[in-house]
Amino acid sequence: MAEVTFKGKSFEVDDDGFLLKFEDWCPDWVEYVKDSEGITELTDQHWKIIEFLQDYYRKNNLAPMVRTLSKSTGFKLKEIYELFPSGPGKGACKMSGLPKPTGCV
Repeated sequence: MAEVTFKGKSFEVDDDGFLLKFEDWCPDWVEYVKDSEGITELTDQHWKIIEFLQDYYRKNNLAPMVRTLSKSTGFKLKEIYELFPSGPGKGACKMSGLPKPTGCV
């Protein structure tokens, strides 16, 4: 277990840099991850995916499959990779504060 400090806040993360506690997520976490993921500016499209992932996780206690993410948000897989270059699992889920996905996302 490691700890990341950003803007005066500390976050416990796993070996891959995912938050250990979803409840620790805050907008500062998004700012931290966006820089490490190579995203220069967050758009409404980014937030639509982040908010969907968080809502899905709250309801189901897991990340959605890629097909569900794409169908529910209206973004094609290619568009998701354009928004989150490291992919829906590594980039989008990490930025959303979800644990590292074990499934198809």
